[in-house]
Amino acid sequence: MANRELQLNSGMRCAKYMLIIVSFMFALTAILLIMVGTTIQTIFGDFSLFIDGHFSSPPALLIAIGFILIAVATLGAYGAVKESVMVINLYGVCLFLVFILEVSAAIAAFVMQSQVRGMLIRTMNQALADYEHDPYVEAGVDFMQSMLECCGVNEPEDWKNYYSPNINSTLAADDVVVPNSCCGTPPRSVDGATEMTCLETFDYGCFRKMNFIVSQSAMLIATGATTVAFVQLLGVLCAFMLAKTLRRNKSIREARRWQLQQSLGVLISGGKVGLPQNSAVTGYQQLDNGEQGSHEPYTYTPQSPSVN
Repeated sequence: MANRELQLNSGMRCAKYMLIIVSFMFALTAILLIMVGTTIQTIFGDFSLFIDGHFSSPPALLIAIGFILIAVATLGAYGAVKESVMVINLYGVCLFLVFILEVSAAIAAFVMQSQVRGMLIRTMNQALADYEHDPYVEAGVDFMQSMLECCGVNEPEDWKNYYSPNINSTLAADDVVVPNSCCGTPPRSVDGATEMTCLETFDYGCFRKMNFIVSQSAMLIATGATTVAFVQLLGVLCAFMLAKTLRRNKSIREARRWQLQQSLGVLISGGKVGLPQNSAVTGYQQLDNGEQGSHEPYTYTPQSPSVN
């Protein structure tokens, strides 16, 4: 019996430590999700002029999932330490709810990725058209071209239709005037001219780089959320299995304790503990009522075998 009790205690400890390790891994995963979501949200914020507002929802959801997962992981570790079957079951339910949120974030990111190309073509051409009329647009376009080292949408010649210095210009047909943010080298005056001239412009447009950045960000959200979601599903199954193991081990341990009490003849009633009559523990056998009325003395009857 001692050996079986040792096996039960070992199983309880194994289940407890396993759940603590799983909760710790989920906490690390949550921190990773928060970092990824924050980074992507910062990138989208820098280029917010060219990115529609609903594109910020998936990274924000990813950050929220990370904080929720930290709280759920803490709940799981607490339930494991306290060996509470109810808390561990609640932990499994919360993990399943987080799994649903992660699937939602992955679906939104996949849908967002399919909309990137059309969105960028529309917003970037509109930004070039409003460049000289809106200081906010001007700052956003200059930031994009200087940071990504690009010019125009598809090529620097895109500015020919939007930038006013190109209208009625005396330059050759192949030449185009571009903003200073398109210059690979600092602009300078040529032949004493009052205006600064860009001698070397970036050769490529900004669309390819912007498309790569936004598409890869959406793909990172989608793949990251999907991967963590499936790992989370395994965590849900593990939590429910560990809860079942803890419940079974507790039931078996209580059954063993009850059997031990019965074997010792312990009766618990009204908070008082007493030994039954004619018990092997007392070593005496009480006479019947009829025999108590006689004048014969009581008889000592040892229940244990003789040591002689």
